[in-house]
Formats: sequence, C-alpha cells, structure tokens
Amino acid sequence: MTIKVLLADDQALVRMAFRSLLGTMPDITVVGEAADGRQAVDLVRRTAPDVVLMDVRMPVMDGIEATRRITDASPCRVLILTTFDLDEYAFEGLRAGACGFLLKDVVPAVLREAIRAVACGDAVLTPRITRDLVDRFAKAAPWPRDEAAGALFAQLTARERDVFHLIATGLTNAEIAQRLHLTEATVKTHITRILAKLQLRDRVQVVIFAYEHRLRPHGA
Repeated sequence: MTIKVLLADDQALVRMAFRSLLGTMPDITVVGEAADGRQAVDLVRRTAPDVVLMDVRMPVMDGIEATRRITDASPCRVLILTTFDLDEYAFEGLRAGACGFLLKDVVPAVLREAIRAVACGDAVLTPRITRDLVDRFAKAAPWPRDEAAGALFAQLTARERDVFHLIATGLTNAEIAQRLHLTEATVKTHITRILAKLQLRDRVQVVIFAYEHRLRPHGA
C-alpha cells in the first residue's frame, strides 16, 4: 500500500527537503504541497492524502486551525512539524486533533516509521512528550466535568480503567504490561476497546480526554 502524504509548511526549502527525503521511500508518495493552512485544507479535499505533515506557524491560517478543520471533516491523519519538541503551538495542535509530533530535523528512518504508524491509526508521541503533555494539562485550570464523558468512561471495565490511567500518566505499552503483569498483546487489546468505548482515535486523545475531564487517578 502506498501512503499519500501532503506537506504543509510556509518555508519552501523545508517542503523541498521533505519531498526529497520522502521521494526515497517507495511506499510513500507526496500528493501536494501547501504554503499555509488554508491551502492545506483545500488540498486535503482535492487530493485525499492519508497523512499531512503540518507546520503550526504559518500565515493566512495557522496549522492548528487547519488541523482542526481537516480532522473534523476527513479521516486524514495529521502529524505536527515543529522545531522544538516543547513548542506550545504543537501541544495546541494535539488538542486540535493531530496524532503527534515530528521534529523538522527528524532522521529518515524515524520519519518513515512515524508516517507509517499514523497511517495505520497509531499515534506518534514519545513517553517523555506524553509526560510533558500530562504536566501541561495537570497545571491547567480545571475544566467542568462533562456528564457525557463520564457516561462513556463508566462503560470501561476495572482493568480497562487501570490501562486508561496508565496511558494518561505517559507509560508505554511495555511499561503498562509490566505494571499490570499482562502481555503487550493484552494491553493492546485493552487499548483498542478503550478507544472504541470512549470514541477516541488514539492514545494522544486518551491523554487529553483524561486531563480535560479530570479523570486521572489520585496522585497522577
């Protein structure tokens, strides 16, 4: 299967570099380039890419609003491009529906695996980035508890809640398996069920769901 990628960055040299790099990967093809968020939204409608590599700081329409519009209207997945992995705008991109981060100096092997992962429905966040995201939400002003969110959360079994809370504290599947004395395959099964019950796309949204609705465990 060939993965269709759209590049969205206001710097032509950055787009050229990514196009050149992706051109060496036989299972990935670049279907378009956008110099701002509005162009990106329009090109997604016209080219139906599987993945958008999205810069956040662009003119006309920034990458955050473009990400929100794209993920609301299509199954296309968005990866945020950022110069620094603690970029405040990148965190906002996750809340807008992005599947994770990519640094602009990413090495080819990591770039390819990240694109393949999100195209298959996964998310791209290192444990450290997840914990940083957790910290941001933990320090934020409390959000009102959402009754609908509470009803969805109530559908989880006790074990699924255990897994949910460990995802929300930034643990990897391997760490969750070790903590709960489960196999990684079993953890993945629990995560699949959690995502379905909570109507979420990936573990990034699990973290955001937990902290926006104050569903983290005591002490987290």
